[in-house]
Amino acid sequence: MKSITVFAPATVANVACGFDIFGFAVENPGDELTVHLSDQPGVRILDIIGDEGRLPREAARNTAGIAIQTYLKHIGREDVGADLLLTKKMPLGSGLGSSAASAVAGVFAINELLGRPLQRKDLLPFAMEGERIACGSAHADNVAPSLLGGFVVVRSYSPLDVITIETPGKLFATIVHPEIEVNTKDARFILKNEVTLKNTITQMGNVAGLIAGLMKPDYDLIGRSLVDVLIEPIRSILIPQFNEVKQAALDNGALGCSISGSGPSLFALSGDQTTAETVGKAMQTAFAGAGIDSEAYVSGINQQGPKIIG
Repeated sequence: MKSITVFAPATVANVACGFDIFGFAVENPGDELTVHLSDQPGVRILDIIGDEGRLPREAARNTAGIAIQTYLKHIGREDVGADLLLTKKMPLGSGLGSSAASAVAGVFAINELLGRPLQRKDLLPFAMEGERIACGSAHADNVAPSLLGGFVVVRSYSPLDVITIETPGKLFATIVHPEIEVNTKDARFILKNEVTLKNTITQMGNVAGLIAGLMKPDYDLIGRSLVDVLIEPIRSILIPQFNEVKQAALDNGALGCSISGSGPSLFALSGDQTTAETVGKAMQTAFAGAGIDSEAYVSGINQQGPKIIG
């Protein structure tokens, strides 16, 4: 192949109690990336559609571009030329892993074009370099689920150890993105460096409970465990109408509701698709009560990750 178009999915990171260690992929939205092999060595970004001119066109400063550059250097193929056309199909600064999806699309596409010299799981460090460019930290809680699909646990960064957890087939996610923006760096800056032992113990119990609930499966346990006592109380102040939107989700049957990544998107988990759709409408109505427009997405947990679409 000389050209390929791939889709990489959006993700929900943290998943309430699992700050920087939990994440899962959704069916939509996501990013699309077309990569053409070129006789001229180097990575070039021909165009980016849907970003309103906000993203860097220089490959070394773009998440997809740097991910491909790092990959090519690792496999000793810096002689390869790659021209990129990126289509952003999700809002920037949404808390849905926008930068991660672009990086994942990049490394997945170039690995396919070169005949898969690396296994998919081995592409993760290169996608993480895209995150380093985007927000200053090579974290994996968005790129790992976008690349591997499903629900992932980042057990360790040194060494990198990522585990995929099986999820119930009837589990559905609702994501509502209000038309406001929260900068990831700002959302990290306001966090406290120290937490109490009491809250740490509570959070650890919820982390263990959520994993057990997913694996059993036990929807009631999942709901009881989707509680964040460390991060949500601080970050929620950056999201207007947060408490009202969360309560609307719970009142309409959601198992739990919290912030997606650093926000401002909120996610909810439900035990069936009909409930998930009802929850989405209720959350949007709650935002609208404060004059805030929003977009809603409902999907099962995406078990595939990136896929070839052209």
